[in-house]
Amino acid sequence: MSVKPHRPTSSELIAAVLDDGAWTSWDEAPLPVAEPGSPYAGELAAAAEKAGTDESIVTGEGRIRGHRVAVIAGEFGFLAGSIGVAAAERIVLAFERATRERLPLFAAPASGGTRMQEGTPAFVTMVKISGAVAAYKREHLPYITYLRHPTTGGVFASWGSLGHVTVGEPGATIGFLGARVFEALYGEPFPRDVQTSENLFAHGLLDAVLPVELLTETAGRFLDLVLAPRDDSAAPDVPKEPLRDVPAWESITRSRNPARPGVRALLKLGATDVLPLFGTGAGEWDRSLFLALARFRGAPCVVLGQDRRGERTEAPLGPSGLRVARRGMKLATELNLPLVSVIDTAGAALSKEAEEGGMAGEIARCLSELVVLEVPTVCVLLGQGTGGGALALMPADRVISAQHSWLSPLPPEGASAILHRTPDRAPELAERQRVRSLDLLEDGIIDRIVAEHPDAADEPEAFCTRMAQAIRHELAELGPLDPTERLAARHGRYRRLGRGSDARTPGAD
Repeated sequence: MSVKPHRPTSSELIAAVLDDGAWTSWDEAPLPVAEPGSPYAGELAAAAEKAGTDESIVTGEGRIRGHRVAVIAGEFGFLAGSIGVAAAERIVLAFERATRERLPLFAAPASGGTRMQEGTPAFVTMVKISGAVAAYKREHLPYITYLRHPTTGGVFASWGSLGHVTVGEPGATIGFLGARVFEALYGEPFPRDVQTSENLFAHGLLDAVLPVELLTETAGRFLDLVLAPRDDSAAPDVPKEPLRDVPAWESITRSRNPARPGVRALLKLGATDVLPLFGTGAGEWDRSLFLALARFRGAPCVVLGQDRRGERTEAPLGPSGLRVARRGMKLATELNLPLVSVIDTAGAALSKEAEEGGMAGEIARCLSELVVLEVPTVCVLLGQGTGGGALALMPADRVISAQHSWLSPLPPEGASAILHRTPDRAPELAERQRVRSLDLLEDGIIDRIVAEHPDAADEPEAFCTRMAQAIRHELAELGPLDPTERLAARHGRYRRLGRGSDARTPGAD
């Protein structure tokens, strides 16, 4: 006989996640919602006695690894954690106070959804809760959600789904439609194992599934990354080195070496902290696009990078990968963090599924959003740079290239096939098309080159350290700039492309 896992109450969760002795309640007496002596008033009194709380929502503040945070926790023992008018008001007041006091917010719902005893007046409070979350996030304040068993209905469809980082409790039931309602309406049970944390993670709706014992570490790392003081002092620049003038085809061949370090190696060897995220948050994931919060010493940022390992073991970059990238762009904007994009792709997927999934439209949306993104942006050409899938991540305030990275509208073999009806003239086409880093620098497409000695695959740690130092330097240079002037300069650099010498800003590291 299986033993049901213990599901922590609101007070147990608060004690487990917050630093010892840090909890202070914000709650005042809930709004009156039932006539004295009515059956509903009796239900509320019985629920309070059973749960040990005066409503289904508990709010207050505490500390997570030293960071002061606002907390909203659901109490399932109070009428199945349902949200009525009083509970909704308490949620909104907590968001409003956290906004005024500029506190990060940790939310841990556990709820069956809207309270049926209060009907439509309770149901429509989803609107004001969502409005309070939107107002909070407009202030670039960090919001993390921990979806507990169960999180369903209007709670999942409002504040439960709006976190910057969303984590699920293992084995938790999480979903929009109540299984009992589905069976009553359609006369058959809802499919098993759909509304579970694990299934939602597998479909890119959660960033992780973690037991409460590991939650403090993850929440603390998130807060460390986004709240620790930013150091905009310029990092030591990467020493300038003479670059060997190698043929384009040699660089292309080197960039295709499976041993060449990719985005994961860059972060492992060059970043000081990394918190991986997963999926689009909208039911999709793509292993070819790696999304993370990271810190390059004193510079926190959002990193979105094409992952050569994912392309090799899973599938080429698809439209869903660019939707993961766009989630990263939104995350950077909402948290007011710089964005670092990493290009390393053999090319976007060429398939029926990619066409029907909107590949062209996703490339267009990435380009148009990156060009006007409000936060500082740095692009790194790390390896292969094939086609629109590569170009989609390139628009930035600064563009850095590894020495043997390159950028081309097609793989050179494809360009050769178009022009000469054979792939055999690819080396010649690569030279003519000016795809290599030295040509990109001369044409004003990139700003600096990070040397390889002679190949990043031969010296992965040293190369990643140099590249990380270049990224850190550019982030420090961009940080103090006036946003309006920085955006105007970004527009100007791309407006000048193709206009000759005025587009060129030579310089190499």
